[in-house]
Amino acid sequence: MTAPQEASDGVVGALVRRRSAADPGAPAYVTRSRTTTWGEYDRLADTVCAAVRSAGGPSGEGAPVAVFLPDTAVFHAAIVGCRRAGRVSAMIGARTGDREAAHIMSTAGARVLVTAPTVRGRAWRRVVEGVATRSARPDAVIVVDEDDCSAQVYRHRRGGWAPAVAPADPQPARGLGPSGIALLNSTSGTTGLPKVVAHAEHTWLEFARLAARGGRITEDDVVCSVVPAPYGFGLWTAHFLPALLGVPTVVVEKFDVVETAELIERERVTVLCCVTTQCRMLLRSAEARGHDLSSLRVLYTGGESVGRAAAEEFERVTGARVLQFYGSNEAGPVSATTVDDDADTRLGTCGRLVGPVDARVRGDDGAVSDRGPCRGRLEVRSPMASRGYWNDENADRALFTEDGWVRLGDLVEIDEAGRLTVIGRTAQIVIRGGRNISIAEVEDVVRGDPDVRDAVAVAVPDPVFGERVCAVVVPAEGRAPDTASLGAGLRARGVSPELFPEYVVCVDEVPQGPGGKADRAELARVAAASVDAVPR
Repeated sequence: MTAPQEASDGVVGALVRRRSAADPGAPAYVTRSRTTTWGEYDRLADTVCAAVRSAGGPSGEGAPVAVFLPDTAVFHAAIVGCRRAGRVSAMIGARTGDREAAHIMSTAGARVLVTAPTVRGRAWRRVVEGVATRSARPDAVIVVDEDDCSAQVYRHRRGGWAPAVAPADPQPARGLGPSGIALLNSTSGTTGLPKVVAHAEHTWLEFARLAARGGRITEDDVVCSVVPAPYGFGLWTAHFLPALLGVPTVVVEKFDVVETAELIERERVTVLCCVTTQCRMLLRSAEARGHDLSSLRVLYTGGESVGRAAAEEFERVTGARVLQFYGSNEAGPVSATTVDDDADTRLGTCGRLVGPVDARVRGDDGAVSDRGPCRGRLEVRSPMASRGYWNDENADRALFTEDGWVRLGDLVEIDEAGRLTVIGRTAQIVIRGGRNISIAEVEDVVRGDPDVRDAVAVAVPDPVFGERVCAVVVPAEGRAPDTASLGAGLRARGVSPELFPEYVVCVDEVPQGPGGKADRAELARVAAASVDAVPR
């Protein structure tokens, strides 16, 4: 039976209450300039709860509230506060553009917006104007100031937004109802408008428990999560894991490679959580590597393949073990590596299936296999999976099979030992003259070239072959790789010619989407514009 406190506060809210009562002065979240204690976290969550209740909004089971905040303690307090008020949090990443933010709010049906005085340098009124011009103007805006633990409700009046007087008897908190949905987040939106995904808290709590076991993380560790908070990776690393273990967690409002290295050194961080792009940036920054990173013993990474060479280099530089989950926002955790795995498993695969997850692989001929060796498109069945997409039956039909398994957009291999390896995403296969070419494999070999700091492979249209492969690369300092020189280097390394990119486009940095992953849609546009000027 669920305890009354947990039922009203939610799992994380109940844990925050207990830690606040037991040791209110202990650090919960740490940034470069401030430390938020468990007591302050708890009080700020209560402040948001009261503001959400007074703001009102649509009635019904856990009516969604949009949360658009920096990736610091205020974000975590806000979603706990919404849960305490009996409302579902529709979370929007701090880097999200106005178009995407408005889409998330409209899809969720959120009529109340929780935000901060400024988000990434934009005053809250500008944030609201940005979504309002796209037909997503909220009925009420709650501006939360984590510095003084206050929250002000604003309503739109003739002439603009004006402070609202809190009602004498704000609406009571409502339960979330039988579905248990507490959180709405979104796909990262790197290839189009994001989809809104519905979650119960237990998915991410189990993620955190699995991570703690796999990395042997205890209350003696110090965690640093520089992943955008509202996405799956950010939720289990920066929201659920800290509450579960009571560990201090280092966070940043905006990822900066040198600031991250400084914080690791200053706070003696033992567990670092970052997406693969951030991992590679740490490795390639001479200034960051000048800091003492020797306190690290575990790196959890994911989002995209980090590549074995980069993982081995990170372990060599820091002494940490590189671990990863494989899964998705929709499917939850599927497989993982652990500190007890051998190097080939940890660095060369996505590990073995976790917990109660069932997996099967569907081949091109439609035949299904649930044991290795096999290769094909992955489908999973798991109690840790999401509840599907919010208000999007068409997307749900594409996500779930007729018998209720979740389809992942990945081509995978499962070997005889039950280890899973991602070959590439279905959407990241270049079909050149009828031949399937894996984007992940192209990227892996190109990143191994000494002239290349980073690389993302994309498809460009071709009138004869349908598609060709273009490598968008960040050159190493003083280098200028092109198609001929990169091809010569790959040939000298014995790489299969089918993995040679047919075009190379150089950029200063790889653009990132809201979730911290490479923005492949933007890179495809850059590649297409550059390739159009090249004779074929």
